[in-house]
Amino acid sequence: MNIGAFANGSTIILARSARCVPYSNGTRVQMNDLGSSKLGVIDPHSWQQRYRAKVSTPAAAVRAIRAGRRILIGSGAAEPTSLVAALVEYGDHLADNELVHLLTLGPAPYVRPEFASRFRHLAFFIGANVRDAVQAGRADFMPVFLSELPKLIQSRRVPIDVALIQVSPPDSHGYVSLGVSVDIVRAAVASASLVIAEVNPQMPRTHGDSFLSVKDIHLLVPVDKPVLELPLVTPDAVALAIGEHVAGLIPNGATLQTGIGPIPSAALAALVNHENLGIHTEMLSDAVIDLVERGVINGKKKTLLPGKIVTSFVMGTRRLYDWVDNNPAIELRPSDFTNDPLVIARNERMIAINSALAVDLTGQVAADTVDGQFFSGIGGQVDFVRGAARSPGGKPVIALPSTARKGQVSRIQATFEAGAGVVTSRGDVHYVVTEYGVADLWGKSVRERAMALIDVAHPDHRRELLSQAKAKRYVFQDQREPRIFSRARSEIVTLPKGHVIHIRPLRVTDERLLQDLFYRLSDQSTYQRFLAHKSCHPHEEISMLADFDDMQNAALVATGDEDVEAILAIARYDADPDTGLAEVALVVRDEWQGRGVGTALFVRLIGLARAQGVRGFTAQVLASNGRMLRLFRASGLPIVDCFECGVHELTMSLEAEPPLA
Repeated sequence: MNIGAFANGSTIILARSARCVPYSNGTRVQMNDLGSSKLGVIDPHSWQQRYRAKVSTPAAAVRAIRAGRRILIGSGAAEPTSLVAALVEYGDHLADNELVHLLTLGPAPYVRPEFASRFRHLAFFIGANVRDAVQAGRADFMPVFLSELPKLIQSRRVPIDVALIQVSPPDSHGYVSLGVSVDIVRAAVASASLVIAEVNPQMPRTHGDSFLSVKDIHLLVPVDKPVLELPLVTPDAVALAIGEHVAGLIPNGATLQTGIGPIPSAALAALVNHENLGIHTEMLSDAVIDLVERGVINGKKKTLLPGKIVTSFVMGTRRLYDWVDNNPAIELRPSDFTNDPLVIARNERMIAINSALAVDLTGQVAADTVDGQFFSGIGGQVDFVRGAARSPGGKPVIALPSTARKGQVSRIQATFEAGAGVVTSRGDVHYVVTEYGVADLWGKSVRERAMALIDVAHPDHRRELLSQAKAKRYVFQDQREPRIFSRARSEIVTLPKGHVIHIRPLRVTDERLLQDLFYRLSDQSTYQRFLAHKSCHPHEEISMLADFDDMQNAALVATGDEDVEAILAIARYDADPDTGLAEVALVVRDEWQGRGVGTALFVRLIGLARAQGVRGFTAQVLASNGRMLRLFRASGLPIVDCFECGVHELTMSLEAEPPLA
């Protein structure tokens, strides 16, 4: 920031990057950021003159605050740290002042016990710097949806008397920018009777609803210090696996909401091959920059504010702050806009990715408590879960590691401990993702939910979770434990005529889908598969068919490319350890027969069998089942065919590589 003097003794404070150029008559000219010039003596009633009258020191600014007032501190990386320090150092005249804010990155000395008579903190979201004070009872916590906080402030239900904020230097029109934090700060500065702002040339100038006139600020405290940073965290193997699963749920043209941390970073990193993604989020991190520069994120398909990256606050490294500075593609909006579920739902294909501390077997999400104590807050999770659920093609996703405390504690839990808080209700939850896969809970019964969640729990905890689920009568008493598949992998396959299918291992949780497959077969297909007429497929039969050990047997299913999953075909073999041969069987839904589904499954089944050391396949095929006979014969495997009583007894050797690929 520069100060220029006039011949009459007046002083002007210029915007960042401005230069003062002297003329022969003593008048100085302001050169703005674009290099243009404005000649003439500044009006003594101009914003520059008002600015000069409002300049203060941190100590003097704090002394303007009266006792008993509620004070809001700017959020996140925009915490005005000089003013916070001055509150403690020069605020001995204060008493019973309540300090409120969202998460802040800087120090919070006001929660120390020795300042209890001066300050009481009220957290809208609990950060690491105030967590001990909240848990010790020296500070308070307000459970609140982030979308509703601006309304609470504006209505004076949560009154704000003083706003301590940090802003960029003013432009040539006398407007500063709220920089990296608009969220609830916009409502606070509109409601407060005293607004004190640190003016920092290192604060990015952001676009959107972030501008504030100098006339609306009562005291201005010049500072020049780096904006608080949130260091990057490199995703570990667990986060990377979760990120891959999340990326598989995201279609091209989607609009994303993500948080900050290793899992959101991993999910974004897994999207490098996606196209035309957009961003509508409450917080913006470094992880989006590379995707924007690659052209993956361009906002072209957004149905609300196309081309714009919309957020309410920014937290990250200096690289991120330099990138958002004066970037017209980025709009910062207040939380009652970014987090309003009705606004969020206006983005088609809205994918909301949120984290959790634990999920119970019915789908309830605990996100603000640990060991029965308050840990963080509600924030925007419910806002975005509900907004994404109401978006055409939208998906709300809860992503979390399967364990905590070095694997000792399962984050998928039968029930929460006493004192745990449910942030997102079981009725709101759609997808839960861990490093072991995706549990789709929407429209599912408690039994189906429990099994789907056990299936994505850590293998070390699955048996105990299943036992607890049986004790609660959530699942069948003879329910088999989900297994981990060490060999088979999921993949997307394009069939010869262009149809796209997914091939993956059969899961214990597929029981209802498997029943649906069999009940939809024609009588002929049923007879050819089971060599008998069958009118029912009870739980006992299906549960045995859906269970295998991935060593002596294997089962693959083909599913469609739709969000509502249906099994189109199944292929399975069961090996005899004495002979080294495995009995193989396949069945394909009638309307999908002849499209190459069975061939795609059989080729992959051959690969699994060879990896397990199976010497060959055996199969019984009715003479009327011409399609299955042609499939086996086209595989290229050497076949011995013994025909008797209308049944082909086939033995297929796996010693030679088949020509199919």
